[in-house]
Amino acid sequence: MKAAVYTRFGPPEVISLHQVPKPRPRDGEVLIKVRATTVTSAECAMRRGRPLWGRVILGFLRPRKRMRRLGTELAGQVEAVGSKVTRFGPGDEVFGFTGFRLGANAEYVCLPQQASLALKPATAGFEEAAASVDGASTALHFLSKAGIRPGHRVLIYGASGSIGSYAVQLAKRLGAHVTAVCGPSNADLVTELGADEVIDYTKQDYSRGGARYDIVFDTLGKSSFARARAVLGRRGRYAVTTGLHNSLLSLVTPRVVTGMSVEKNQALQLIRGLLEAGQLRVVIDRRYPFEHIAEAHRHVETGHKRGNVVVSITQAD
Repeated sequence: MKAAVYTRFGPPEVISLHQVPKPRPRDGEVLIKVRATTVTSAECAMRRGRPLWGRVILGFLRPRKRMRRLGTELAGQVEAVGSKVTRFGPGDEVFGFTGFRLGANAEYVCLPQQASLALKPATAGFEEAAASVDGASTALHFLSKAGIRPGHRVLIYGASGSIGSYAVQLAKRLGAHVTAVCGPSNADLVTELGADEVIDYTKQDYSRGGARYDIVFDTLGKSSFARARAVLGRRGRYAVTTGLHNSLLSLVTPRVVTGMSVEKNQALQLIRGLLEAGQLRVVIDRRYPFEHIAEAHRHVETGHKRGNVVVSITQAD
């Protein structure tokens, strides 16, 4: 089978398709024929070996062998199951998240049946399903952990990205007044997704405005608690998806919410229901064939993607 592999840290060109052995499911595993996967900002950082402290996990001089196949989101069909699998059967269409196992950028992947995996929404194609996994579940996790309530004023920094585009929609569904921070070219998009107000970050610093917020959700890790604190209400919280400093800061103040762990399985069931009901929009910026996955990395690395970047994997049936 083909898999996207990188054996050294560097630019998008270090990743290419290799022929590798097709995996076989163990007793408690399912073998999935991958139909669609994604390229995320986090995976681009991993490919570069950044941040440097992350190399404790990735590998110091070059990627560890088990980390050389990237990809965390997928949608596809179950081709075979192990003898102890009860959740799924051959032919099931599924979507899910590999976590630190990675490996979704491949024609096939094996996952434990208890992994973050669910039946694919009947109304969504493979590309839309794959692109709904991590961004939507992460947005839901952070908003919930920050204690969102109806009537809350929520500011979402990076509102046009994968996590941000879902955060805008979910915050509105949860009854919040949403202020979206993004570039001018994405103002119409976030308004369509439900934002009540839009701040153009190229013209205005949100932290110097007169408004107060119950939650500032930094989906990019490019702001800071010091900036957000100026506009947070007395019990307001700053939620941020990345950064070792932020994770350490969360240990000393309950006003900083970080993602020490994100439970995906329950979130996938909720996402599935929202997609089937037509109550959640999947924003796909660009679609690439598997053979052009390096180009997908190159586009994501610009930092200007809208929503999600999907990679389609076409296989002979």
